[in-house]
Amino acid sequence: MDGKGCWRDNVIIERLWRTIKYEHVYLHAYESVAHARTLLTGYLNFYYQARPHAALDGRAPDDMYFDARPVLAFSGLAYFALRWIRKHAAT
Repeated sequence: MDGKGCWRDNVIIERLWRTIKYEHVYLHAYESVAHARTLLTGYLNFYYQARPHAALDGRAPDDMYFDARPVLAFSGLAYFALRWIRKHAAT
């Protein structure tokens, strides 16, 4: 954070809320809070998984995130060691 009350601290989330309001909230009449939650969950899934974003060259955020993760080539021993660590780290 850059300091108390600095506009740069919230600009990304404020832009997201603006998009949600203009593309979904203002266009739908919700019957209840549960109905709103259901529809907004569907919209947010669309927003991250399918909606093209101009800043991402027309790609969805999930596409950019999952394609950008580095793919590492492991030797056989390192591959099995990594699998063992991941399996036992969860327990």
